[in-house]
Parts: sequence; C-alpha cells; structure tokens
Amino acid sequence: MWAPDDAEVVEGDEFTIVRLPEHFAWDLSVLAFTPAGPLGPAVDAVIERARAFEVPVLDWEVGLGAPAGLAAELTARGGQVKLTVDVLARDLSQDVPALPPTTADITMRWATDFETARDGSAVAVTGFGGALPPDERIEAAAAKHAAAVPAGGGGMLVAYVDGTPVGFGGLSLVDGVARLSGAVVTPSERGRGIYRALIDARLSYAATHGATMALVKGNVVTSAPILRKAGFTSFGQEPIYAVPLR
Repeated sequence: MWAPDDAEVVEGDEFTIVRLPEHFAWDLSVLAFTPAGPLGPAVDAVIERARAFEVPVLDWEVGLGAPAGLAAELTARGGQVKLTVDVLARDLSQDVPALPPTTADITMRWATDFETARDGSAVAVTGFGGALPPDERIEAAAAKHAAAVPAGGGGMLVAYVDGTPVGFGGLSLVDGVARLSGAVVTPSERGRGIYRALIDARLSYAATHGATMALVKGNVVTSAPILRKAGFTSFGQEPIYAVPLR
C-alpha cells in the first residue's frame, strides 16, 4: 500500500484512512482494515470517521486478505465497484523478459531534476486526472528521486518521443522486491509499445540492483493484460468500491 509523503493519514485501532493532496484525482481511501469484532459495526465506524473529511466518496479496496463479507457490506451501504485490479507478481531471479519491440523512438529519463519530474507529473494528469502539483512538491519529489535512483531505490521513469513526454512509471525497491506503480501513457501515443518499454526499463533497473521479485497491481481492462504478456502471473483480483458518504 502506498501514500505520498504529503498525504494526511488517520489511523484507528482497526483501520487506516488516507486523504490525498488536492492535486490527486482520487481523494479519500482506506489503506488498511483489520476488524477485531463484528464486521458491520467496524465498517460503519470507518465510514463515520471518513465523513469528518467532508468529501462525497470513500474509495475502499477489497484486498485478497480482506474479511469475508466485506464486499457485501460495502454494497449494502451503497458502494459500487469503480475499478478492479489484478494483483500480479513475477520472479526476477531468471532473465528479465524480452518484450516485443516498440514502434516509437523512445528515450527514457529518471525524474531526478525539476523539468523531468514536472513532465512525468503532467503525463500523470493526462492519464489519471487531477491537477499538476505545486512547484515545491515537484522539486521535493525530484530531490528524493535524485538520491534514490543512484542508490538503487528506484524513482519515477519518464518516456519521451521526439522530446515530448508520453509516459511514466513509478518504481521502488524494498528488501529485494521491485514495486511497480502508477504507469500510464498519454492517450494519443497508446498502442505503440511505450507501456511495454516502461515495464522493460524498470525491470532491468530492478534486476541490476538485486531485486528478485516484482509486484504490481494492474487495471484488469488496460494494464493487466500487458503485464501478463511481460511474464507476470495474476494471484487474484481486488475490486475498489466507491462508497457514498452523503
């Protein structure tokens, strides 16, 4: 589970809720839910706490390890599935998979400077919605990546075609595990292999820095089929419910 450094995180005895900064398209999400007692009252407690944020919707991912019956409880409270993701993994102890060649002349840059970090953020807005972060947040992210990338910690990788930013993908390395996140390609450039190239580049970096496994969650409609072709195996699906708070 991931949240940006400047997110507001609220932890209760049985749950963790994160409020993302205003420039994100998604607003309020449940990061963790571990009820110790009856499920219904525990769900109500999370929803009641979420209402204090005064936003219309709470996003709640029903993970593979979620309590039995959680999806039914969310549906009973008006929740509807807004997105389903595949939980995917790949063993990197073998060779990094060779992906089909792209039809675009792509260059890749790690977002270790302000301009590249801003380019990656702009692509994220095009693909995911939201707004461009303030300059100071982009500068802070670039500084963080500038330290992490040469140290083998990963960062944000931005893809360019003819000098124009067209895609980006995130990567973090923790205890030999490569965590892929947030990859997207601008709509006008899709179908040219740019997403595949971003997978390949991040896995190559991860393997070079000692990762033996890669993990990622992919939209079942868009990215998951590409990831499976890149050698990833699905271990199940997780629906994300939009639960009304008003």
